[in-house]
Amino acid sequence: MSRSLMVALFLVFVATFSLAAEEFRVAQVQIEGNRRVATAAIRGAITINPGDVVSYAQVDENLKNIFALGGFHDVTARIAEVQGSTILVFELEEQPLVRTLEFRDNKKLSDQKLRDNTTLKPPFIFDHNRVRNSVQELKNVYIKDAYHAVDINTQLNIDNRGEATLVYLIDEGRKIRVKNINFIGNEVLKKRALLKSIETKERWFLSWLTGRGVYLEEVIEIDIERIKMAYYDIGYQDVIVQQPQVTLIDNKYLNIDIEIDEGPQYRVGALRVSGDLLFPEDELLKQVQLKEGEVFSRLQLRDSILALTDLYADRGYAYVNVVPLTARKADELLFDIELEIEQGVQVSIERVDISGNIRTRDKVIRREIPVIEGELYSSSKMKEANRRVRNLGFFEEVQITDKRGSAEDLSVVEVAVEERLTGTFSIGLGYSSVDKLMAQGSISQENFLGRGLTLNLSGSVGSKSNTYSLAVTDPYFLDTDWTLGGEVYRSQREFRDYDDERTGGAIRAGHSVSRNSRVFLTYRYEQKEITNLSAVALANQFIADQEGRSTLSSITTQWVRNSTDFFEDPSRGGVTRISLEYAGLGGTEHFLRPIASHRHFFPLFWGTVFSIHGEIGYITSTRGDEVSLSERFFLGGIRTIRGFKTREVGPRGDDGIYIGGEKMGYFNMEYLFPIYRSLGLQGVLFYDTGNAWRDNEEYFSDMRHSAGAGIRWRSPLGPLRFEWGYNLDPRDDEKQSVFEFTIGRPF
Repeated sequence: MSRSLMVALFLVFVATFSLAAEEFRVAQVQIEGNRRVATAAIRGAITINPGDVVSYAQVDENLKNIFALGGFHDVTARIAEVQGSTILVFELEEQPLVRTLEFRDNKKLSDQKLRDNTTLKPPFIFDHNRVRNSVQELKNVYIKDAYHAVDINTQLNIDNRGEATLVYLIDEGRKIRVKNINFIGNEVLKKRALLKSIETKERWFLSWLTGRGVYLEEVIEIDIERIKMAYYDIGYQDVIVQQPQVTLIDNKYLNIDIEIDEGPQYRVGALRVSGDLLFPEDELLKQVQLKEGEVFSRLQLRDSILALTDLYADRGYAYVNVVPLTARKADELLFDIELEIEQGVQVSIERVDISGNIRTRDKVIRREIPVIEGELYSSSKMKEANRRVRNLGFFEEVQITDKRGSAEDLSVVEVAVEERLTGTFSIGLGYSSVDKLMAQGSISQENFLGRGLTLNLSGSVGSKSNTYSLAVTDPYFLDTDWTLGGEVYRSQREFRDYDDERTGGAIRAGHSVSRNSRVFLTYRYEQKEITNLSAVALANQFIADQEGRSTLSSITTQWVRNSTDFFEDPSRGGVTRISLEYAGLGGTEHFLRPIASHRHFFPLFWGTVFSIHGEIGYITSTRGDEVSLSERFFLGGIRTIRGFKTREVGPRGDDGIYIGGEKMGYFNMEYLFPIYRSLGLQGVLFYDTGNAWRDNEEYFSDMRHSAGAGIRWRSPLGPLRFEWGYNLDPRDDEKQSVFEFTIGRPF
């Protein structure tokens, strides 16, 4: 692009008027050549007016002003003499109007994705700076996908109307990931520990799936601070982390070198608490994780401040301020610490404000918040409110904060939610290693009518089983603490030696007995039929006697306690269930069946979780006869003891047919670790043990054992599990290992 002054015309002008000076009087100012840029906008950039005496330098300055408006390929000025008057003419050549963006040779990223990630939106006047910026925007999109060697050029194709197509010529190159992250000068923290502290990772064999190994400048800058924090938390307060040196090797991969000067380690010197003390200092010091003489840790200092803050905030001091006063003794490598407490005023709850809920009624949220207007502020109740509202499962985001109310000693609790879709309609195919291929369909709504009701209508048709059900539950029936629900269902299942068909329904009522526990009473009525017995089954007298119809009419009492932090993906807390079912309220089935189970979660390092689960049960006939086949305990399979086929752990008849047990007990231990956290992808290592026994056998005799590994994914369509179990003590007719998986929402 150029900007020129027609010197020749000026020389003619000078010669004509014999002006020795470089100034002239302008009678008129004209603008020519603009079609899209408004004349008014151009005149606004011109400082020369008719009648002004101007110099060449002023003309040149006005050319710059016009060009700075953008949208011009060239701007020139000329002088015209008309009837003795001097006319200054600005001639403009506009940039073309870009009507279309075109992308060529892009295979990894779609045209739509590239369009969505550039700020250029046709139509627009071509501008080199904007186009240059758009090229960098597109490169950044590729870099986020690990295409660091991408090269993008542009081509402008102009038609005879002055309109153009802007073409991006893309050479994507190959994906380039981080191969090595090298730390130089680190002795205290080894490479493994440092890699755990940062987000940037080295590539691995699943990078094609997880995206691991991508290098982003903004992330590595934060990683530098994460490395410092890792050292701060073990006493190295003078650590220096240099900027990383990134090297592109053969356009194939990246190497990152990070140099670290660790410095000396500091310990805790004198430690005290001062200010407004609600309790004696020695009691307050019990809340402080730091101890005199131990390594100074900023993480422990932060946790200590939070512990003291919560202690005061639970007693109404919502705006307590704990100020850490530290004194460094560099010669002794000590930090003296004083935690000064300013308790402020005691605060009561003025009101609770709820926002962001469009479908969900206020009362559905409000009843999960354990604070009452007028009572003293409590930080632990605020945390519990957050946990309970989040566990409703109706919201993408939940933020519970507080702000000052109408007076200094009043606080307003603000509950802001972002709703998510809680209703689903799905039709599709599923597969499990137990039920084989299934056609599935469901309509469900976890927040029906915005009242927190749960509605589910579902069905599945498979080669081995058919299931249909309709269930409705109101967790707060008539706005009370009572839960009321009902279900009707029908199922048909093919087993190896017989078919089992059931049609029934249930009514369930429950009531809370504490913050985390509820009791339920369930009445169940079911008609059952066992048909299509195999020749082997007919030869077994017990199995043969089960053929035909039977009726179950039972009532079950159950106590459930759930103290987990997040119901959908817990990392701490536990779930306890104790139930007692009595059958004999009419019908042909007569038994008593108690079952107790508990699962507990323990958070470990690096976001991993250890869980242990145990379940024990017993069933006995109340008429002294045999318990029916359909109500006995059958273990084995992905939901009880892995490494064994479904229903193939427990007592057998003399002919080898599994007949189930009157007793059962099994335990699962699992270690869960994140593979790709944002996708909800987890790995699991497990150990299972247990068995089912006849009534005359001892509990925990002849325990079966298995171990294995698997992958779990909380996918948008429902939970997915791939698990391989290894039978640690296989018998002659048992496989050494069993691989099982379930895909799709279970019904």
